[in-house]
Amino acid sequence: MVLSLPHLLVASGPVLRRGTGRKRPADMLVAAIRVYQREVSARRPACCRFSPSCSAYAVEALTHHGAARGGWLTIRRLTRCRPGGPRGYDPVPR
Repeated sequence: MVLSLPHLLVASGPVLRRGTGRKRPADMLVAAIRVYQREVSARRPACCRFSPSCSAYAVEALTHHGAARGGWLTIRRLTRCRPGGPRGYDPVPR
């Protein structure tokens, strides 16, 4: 059987597995972070020590690396985000 379309369809929204109608775990985590960004973070003054912000870092890590590695990278980043800790530009590793 030859498929003319890629296994995963990528659109502006979350990535859906073809034929299942289910979201990947990383997509569900990204959706939760987007709610946090819209409902909580938007109402507070900016105080992030890093660039990009921790929530933007988490979205990028989950999108590029998936739930397991992206989640681990996010947890690592959040533990570094504390008073007296480092600051500055901290991109998601490729």
